[in-house]
Amino acid sequence: MKVRVPYGEKDAFNIEIADNQLVGVYNPNPVTKPDADQVISEALAHPIDSPSFDEFINTDKKIVFIVNDGTRPTPTAKILKLIYPKIKDKNISFIVATGVHRAPTEAEYRFIFGSDIYEDLKARGLIHSHDSKNDPMDYLGKSKNGTEMYINKIVAEADRVVPISSIEPHYFAGYTGGRKSFLPGVASYKTISENHHLALMDSARAMNLKGNPVHEDMMDAMKVLKNLNIFAIETVLDSDHDVYAVTTGDLNGSFYAGIDKAKEVFGVKIPHKADIVISAAPYPMDVDLYQSQKALDNGKLALNKDGILILVATCRTGIGPKPFYNLLSSEKTAAGVLKKIDESWHLGYHKAAKMAQIDTWASTWAVTELTDEEMRNVHFKPFHDLKVAYAEALAQKGPDASVIVLPAGSLTVPEAPNAN
Repeated sequence: MKVRVPYGEKDAFNIEIADNQLVGVYNPNPVTKPDADQVISEALAHPIDSPSFDEFINTDKKIVFIVNDGTRPTPTAKILKLIYPKIKDKNISFIVATGVHRAPTEAEYRFIFGSDIYEDLKARGLIHSHDSKNDPMDYLGKSKNGTEMYINKIVAEADRVVPISSIEPHYFAGYTGGRKSFLPGVASYKTISENHHLALMDSARAMNLKGNPVHEDMMDAMKVLKNLNIFAIETVLDSDHDVYAVTTGDLNGSFYAGIDKAKEVFGVKIPHKADIVISAAPYPMDVDLYQSQKALDNGKLALNKDGILILVATCRTGIGPKPFYNLLSSEKTAAGVLKKIDESWHLGYHKAAKMAQIDTWASTWAVTELTDEEMRNVHFKPFHDLKVAYAEALAQKGPDASVIVLPAGSLTVPEAPNAN
C-alpha cells in the first residue's frame, strides 16, 4: 500500500508498505460540528453537580474568572461574548493563568478576550496576568507527594471562581483543563516546579490519568481548594479548533465529563502496537524539534519496546530553545541526560526529559532539515529522506515487522489495548 506522509507546508513522502506489515494509518477522529453558541448556552444552563451559571453569578460578592493564556486554543472570547452581558456589572475581575509563561502580548490579549471586551476590561482595570514568581500567594496546604500549594491571592481570596479552560491530551499531565487552571495556571513557581518534577516518570504521559503522578498530585492538591466556590467551564475542541463539546459546573465532574468528549476526538484506537512507527509533525507544528516533540511523544504510545520511532518534521527553524539543545546534548547517552536532569532538576527540564526517555527503551530516528551532527548530538539517528529511513528500519527489524503511520502525529493519540 502506498502511504503519503506530509513534510513541511506542501511536500510529502510517498512510501510503499506491504499490506501484511501495515497495522494502519491513523488520524484524529472525524466528529460532527455542532452550533457552538447553542452548546455553550446549554452547558451553562445544565451544569454538573452545581447550580446554573445564572444562579452562580447571582451575588454582589467578588467573582474571579481564570482564563487561559495565548498558548492554548481555548475559545474564551466566544464564551465571554455570550456571558459578558450578564456579568459586566457584577463585582468581577479576570486573571490570566500563565503558569510560568510570560504575560500575553497586546495581540494575545485581544485573542483571549475579543477586542471589544478586552478594551472594556482594560479600561476598568479588571485584568491581571498571573506572575508565578512575584505575585502575592496564599499557602493552602500540601499534597501527599509533598507539593506545597501556593496560589495567587487574587484567586484564594475570591468568593466565587470561574475557570474557563479547554480539555485536550497533554504529554505528561494526561489532559489539560480542570485542575490545570489552578496548578500550574495560578500557582507559585515553587509549587509548579515541585509538581512538574513528577513528569520524569514514564507513567506521566498523554491521556493517562491512572497512576500518572503529575495528574494525581494535581488532583490531591485540588483538595486544598475545597473552601473555594468554583463553577468550571470546560471546552473540548476538534482538530480544527472548533467547539465540539462544553461541560460545566463542579471542577472534577466537568473535567472528567470533558475527557470523555476529548477521547472522541483525539483518542484513536489501534489493534496493537508496532515495531516501526512513523509519526509526522504536520505544518506548522514542525517549526523546530522542540515543538515537534508532541508527534514523538504520541508516536511512542504506538511503539513496541525495542522498536524504531521515526519522527518526520522539517524543523525548519532549527532545534528550538538553546537550553533545550544544550541539555539534550550535554551527555553521551539519553540515560545520562535523564540522570543529569533528575539530579539537577530545574523547571523547564521536563520537555528534554520526555524526549530522552523514549531513547532509553527504543530507537529514535528523525527525518528533518537539521544537520546530521545536530541530530546525533540530541540522540537521534539522522535522515533526510523517509524512504531511506524506512528501508533501513525494515532491514533492521526484518520482513515481518509491523508498521503504524501517524500522518498528523502531533494531534493523534494512539490507544492500544491493555497499554501500560
